[in-house]
Amino acid sequence: MPVTFHLKRQPTVPLEAEVISPDTLCGLSNAEIRSLIVYHGKRQLPLGEFFDVEGERSDDIVVHGALNKVRWIGRAMSKGTVTVHGPVGMHLGAYMTGGRIEVHGHASDWIGAEMKNGFIQVHGNAGGQVGAAYRGSLAGMRNGTIIIDGSAGLEVGMRMRRGTIVIGGPARDFTGLQMKGGTIVLLSGAEIRAGAWMNRGTIISMKALQLMPTFAYSTEGTPTFLMLFARFMERFGVRIPYAASEGTYRAYAGDTSVSDKGEILIWQPCT
Repeated sequence: MPVTFHLKRQPTVPLEAEVISPDTLCGLSNAEIRSLIVYHGKRQLPLGEFFDVEGERSDDIVVHGALNKVRWIGRAMSKGTVTVHGPVGMHLGAYMTGGRIEVHGHASDWIGAEMKNGFIQVHGNAGGQVGAAYRGSLAGMRNGTIIIDGSAGLEVGMRMRRGTIVIGGPARDFTGLQMKGGTIVLLSGAEIRAGAWMNRGTIISMKALQLMPTFAYSTEGTPTFLMLFARFMERFGVRIPYAASEGTYRAYAGDTSVSDKGEILIWQPCT
C-alpha cells in the first residue's frame, strides 16, 4: 500500500517538502510521517499541517492536490516511486539517483536538476532548466531519463553530461546550453539559440531549427546509433523515425565557437 498525501492547506509561500521522498518515508509509521518537519517560508511546521496522510512504511508515494508552491518533492531519491496528481512546484526530482517520478499535470522549473539516474515523466508542460545544472555548478544531469509530454521553458539540459531528455511540445531558447554530453530529443522543435556553447552531446529535432551561424553543416543521412536509440525510446512510448523510406537527418557540428564535437540532427522527412 502506498503512502498517500492529500493537500489540505494551500501554502501561502513556497513549501520546502523534500521529506516527501521514498528514502525518507519507507521506514516510518503514519504518525512519524505526519510529524516530519517542512519549511513554510522561514517557519518550521509538521508535514501533517498541510497534508492528510494515509499509509505508512512504503517506498511508493502518491500525492494529490494543487502543489504549485510545494518544492523539492523526490529530492535525492534513490528508489521507489512518486506519483503526483496535479500541478507541482520547483525542483521535482532534483539530485535523484534512482526510482521513478510521474506527474499527471504541469511542473515548474528545475525538474531533475543534476540527477544522476532514475526516470521522470511529466504528462503536461514543464518550466525551464529541465535536467540542468544549478547556477555555479559545472554539470547538470549525469544519467537517467526525463520525458516531458508538453512544452518546456528556457535552458533545457543546460550543462548536462549524460542521460536523455525528451520534450514533446516546443522548447524555449537556449535548449542544450553548454551541453557536455547526453541526448535531447525535440519532437516539436525549439526557439532560438539551441546548442549554444555546447561542447559535446546530441540534440535531435523533428522540426526545423533556426541554427546559430557557429554550427557547420556536416552530412545528411541516418547515424548508425540512431536505430538503437530509437528502439530504446520505444519502451517509453517515444517514436523516433530512422527508416530510410521515411527520411534522413541533416547533421550540424558545433558550437564551433567552443568545440566541433557537439551535433544537432534535424529530421528531413521524405516528400
